Amino acid sequence: MTIHHSRDDQNVVTLTLDTAGKPVNILNESLVIELEQAVAQLKEEQSLSGVIIASAKKSFLAGADVDWLVQMTDPQAVFDTAQRIKASLRALETLGKPVVAAINGAALGGGLEVALACHHRIALDDARVQLGSVEVTLGLMPGAGAIPRLTRMLGLQGSFPYLMEGKQVGPQEARAAGMVDELAGDPDEMMARARAWIAANPGAMQPWDRRDYRMPGGDPGHPRMMPALVIAPAMLRQKTYGNYPAPEAIMNAAVEGAQVDFEIACRIESRYFAQIVTGKVAKNMLSALWFQLNSIKAGTSRPAGIEPQRTRKLGVLGAGMMGHGIAYVSALAGMDVVLKDVTLEKAQQGLARIRELLAEGVARGRVSPANQAEVLTRILPTESAQDLQGCDLIIEAVFEDRELKAAVTRGAEAQISPDAVFGTNTSTLPITGLARASCRPENFVGVHFFSPVHRMRLVELIRGERTSDGALAKAFDYVLQIGKTPIVVRDSRGFYTSRVFGTYLNEGAALLAEGQHPRAIESAGRQAGMPVGPLALMDEINLGLVRQIREQTRRDLALVGREMPRDATDQMIDLMAEELGRPGKAQGAGFYEYPASGKFLWPGLEQQFPAGARQLSQAEMILRFMAVQALETVRCLEEGVLTSVADANIGSIFGWGFAPFKGGTLQYINDFGLPTFVASCRDLAERYGARFEPPARLVSMAEKGEVF
Repeated sequence: MTIHHSRDDQNVVTLTLDTAGKPVNILNESLVIELEQAVAQLKEEQSLSGVIIASAKKSFLAGADVDWLVQMTDPQAVFDTAQRIKASLRALETLGKPVVAAINGAALGGGLEVALACHHRIALDDARVQLGSVEVTLGLMPGAGAIPRLTRMLGLQGSFPYLMEGKQVGPQEARAAGMVDELAGDPDEMMARARAWIAANPGAMQPWDRRDYRMPGGDPGHPRMMPALVIAPAMLRQKTYGNYPAPEAIMNAAVEGAQVDFEIACRIESRYFAQIVTGKVAKNMLSALWFQLNSIKAGTSRPAGIEPQRTRKLGVLGAGMMGHGIAYVSALAGMDVVLKDVTLEKAQQGLARIRELLAEGVARGRVSPANQAEVLTRILPTESAQDLQGCDLIIEAVFEDRELKAAVTRGAEAQISPDAVFGTNTSTLPITGLARASCRPENFVGVHFFSPVHRMRLVELIRGERTSDGALAKAFDYVLQIGKTPIVVRDSRGFYTSRVFGTYLNEGAALLAEGQHPRAIESAGRQAGMPVGPLALMDEINLGLVRQIREQTRRDLALVGREMPRDATDQMIDLMAEELGRPGKAQGAGFYEYPASGKFLWPGLEQQFPAGARQLSQAEMILRFMAVQALETVRCLEEGVLTSVADANIGSIFGWGFAPFKGGTLQYINDFGLPTFVASCRDLAERYGARFEPPARLVSMAEKGEVF
C-alpha cells in the first residue's frame, strides 16, 4: 500500500504517500493505480470538505521510478501511461473541493507535478525542501503535467529555467517564484495551515480553469512574447548543438500547449514525452547519470570489508589554485584543515582566495553568513610542517615536479602518525614512482582533483603498486565526505582521465597540422559534445605546462629504456610556445587572441598552418574526436588501468566533459554499435594511423555480440 486514506472530524481527507519498502516515495506503476483508486474514492466521499496530500517519508515525492522508465520502449504505451497519470491529477484538481499539497521535503520531477495539481501548496521552511522539474538533467522531460501547469502558473519565460534547465529551488525561492503559496515552521503548523486554507476556500479551483484566466507575460501570440519566441529555438540550438532533444521537446510542448486548452496541452506533452523517454539519448544518460553514478556512490569500486572512515583533520600542502580549492571544499564539509605553503604569506594568499569563494557563495545564497564564518575558523594557514601533527589525511597539491613532490612528502611524513594516509594530487606522474619518496608507500595514494576544485564533481583515485586497501578506502570515503564522486583506477602514465583527455587535444593538434581550418576544428569539437574546442582547451591548460609534462614523460621513459619520439604535436607546441611566444590564455596569446573582452582565433594560425587540399566534413572530424577517446578508454580497460565500465563512463563525463548525451566513452561505443564502430575505426586507421586501430578486446566483443 502506497497511499493511506484518513478522514478527520472536519471532513478533510488526508492522502498520505508512503511507498512500501523504499526510503522515499516514488512515482511508479503501483502509485499510478493507487492514485486512480484514491481519486475514485474521493468522488464518492459524502460531505467532503477538502483534501490534503502529505508524505510519511522525509521527502514529499522524489519523482518517477527510473527502473520503470528505462523499461519503457513502446511510444504508444508511454503515451497511454502519461495520460493515465494526467487523468487522475486532472480529476483531483477538478474535484470541486480544495486540494492542498503539504510539502515536507523534496518534491522533484513527478513529485512537483503532483504538487502542481493541487490548488494550494504549503512547504516547510527547511533547507532540505527542494522543488524542481529535474527530468531534463537525465535526458528526460516532464510527463505528468508540469509543462502545461508551470507555463500557466509562471508564464512561458518564467517557467523555462525550471523546465529546460532543471533548476531546483528551496522553499523561500519557490515561494518568491509562485510555485509555493505558504511556508510553515514545522509539520504541525503545515497541516494546521492546510486545514485552515481548506476551510477558507471551499470553492477552490485552478487559475487556468477560470474564465478570466490570462497567461502571465502573455501567450505566444502576445506582442511582448513573439520576438523572444522567434529567436529562442536558435539560441537553444546554439547551446545544445542539437545533441539534447529533451530541451527542444520541452520548448515545443510549452509553446504549442500555451495556444490550446489545458486538456489538449496535456496530450501534446504526452506525445513529446513518449518520444523522449523511448529515445537513445535518454537511455544513454539514464544508464550513466543514474544507474552507474549510483553504483559508484554505493561503493562498488571501494575495497570491501573495511569500515567507513571519516576524515577529521586534513593537511593540504600547497595553497595555490588546486590547494586552496581542496582546503575550501574540505572545510565546507566540516573538516579542520591545515593549509601549508613554503611561506606564511603564500598560505594566507590561499586563505584570501577561500574568503572570495565563500563571499561568492553567500552572494548566491549557497552559503549562509554564519557558515561562512565557521568555515574560516576551521582553516589554519601556516608555513610550519609541525602544524600537520594530528592530521589523519594529507593531500599534497604542489607543482607537477617529481623532486618537489618528493621533498614535501618527506617533510610531511616526519610529522604525521604512522597510520595517516598521504594523498598526492597529480594528473600524470605515476603514483608508484612518487611513492618511492614515502617511508610508508602502503599509505600512499593518488588523489587527482580537477580544476576548479569547487565546481568539478570528479576525483580520480589512483592505486599504486603498494597502496593498501585501507588507504584507498580512506581516500574514497573522503571524496564522498566532500560531496564529490570518486572513481578508482590503477597506476599508469596519465592514469585514465589525463591519458584519454589528451587524445582529444592531440587530435585537434593533428587536424590543425593537416591543414584543417581552425574554426572548423573548434566547431567540430563543440558539436561532438565537448564543452570547449581542443585549441581553446590547450590555451586554457597552457602549452608551457603541456610541454613540461611531455618532457617529464620522456625523462621517466628513458629511465626504463624506452623512447618517446617527437611528433607533430611536439613541433606545434615548440612553434607556438617558444618560437611564436604564444603559450596560452594566461599570457594573453595562444591559438586565440584575448582582448579586454571576449576572445577570437588568432588570425596568424592560417599563415602558420596553411589550409590543406582536402577539407574534412564536420561529421568526419566529430567521428575522429569521439573515436580516439573511446578507443583509448578501451585500451585502459584492456590494460587493467580501468576496472569498471561505470568508472570509465562517469569519469569521462565528470572529468573532462565527454558528451553526456552519449552516456560516456564506452556507452558511446554501445550507442554506435560495436561491429559498426570497429569497421569505422579500421577505416580511420587506414587513413590516419594506428591510433584508430581497434584493440583486440573490442574486436572480440564485437564478434561475440557483446556490449560494455
